Amino acid sequence: MLPLLLAALLWLALHLGLAGGPWRGAVAARLGEGGFRAAFSLASVLALALLVQGWRAAGTAPLWFAPGWLRWLIVLGMLPAFLLFVASVLRPNPTAVGGEAAMAQGARGIQRVTRHPMLWSFALWALLHMLGNGDSASLVFFGTLGATALAGMPSIDAKLARRDPRAWARLAAETSILPFGAIAAGRNRLAWREIGWLAPALALLAWAALLHAHGWLFGVSPLPMGG
Repeated sequence: MLPLLLAALLWLALHLGLAGGPWRGAVAARLGEGGFRAAFSLASVLALALLVQGWRAAGTAPLWFAPGWLRWLIVLGMLPAFLLFVASVLRPNPTAVGGEAAMAQGARGIQRVTRHPMLWSFALWALLHMLGNGDSASLVFFGTLGATALAGMPSIDAKLARRDPRAWARLAAETSILPFGAIAAGRNRLAWREIGWLAPALALLAWAALLHAHGWLFGVSPLPMGG
């Protein structure tokens, strides 16, 4: 378990301590913005590899066993996670790197639901897998990734506010971190036409394909009858 814990600490230090902390500016000034992004991407890949390796090799203990009804809910819950991810990829995201033009244009499509659809897809994926696995090693592994996604949302917001206060004020006024928060508050509306049919179709296809191949890829079926 120790290598997994150390890998989790390294991952959190990179993403919450460096990328989301006060040292980012100093490091980026020394390396240049492009150099920082390249170095950070490489370090993230290495840290993720260590995290996966630590999880696979870790001794673990069962904490709970998901009943059949919960496993069905987890399977169904992965469908909106896929939709959030696919929709965030298909449309320029104001909160993504290089998303200044999209931020100036305001929220469209899935950004009306939440301004961080990709991070929410990761957070939802992590939470569902924590519930489904129910062991100590998975709690550390998926919990680390889920916490990173959740903590990244306000961190990205703070960077956007510093970069372009006027565009950020407009985006913040019409969107929310919490899914459907701005819509429920009357500050936006759900526009399915902007999301279109391609994102739901691809999300459904990816969800079905991974559901079918999950046992082959990861050695365990997410379906109750698959054990």
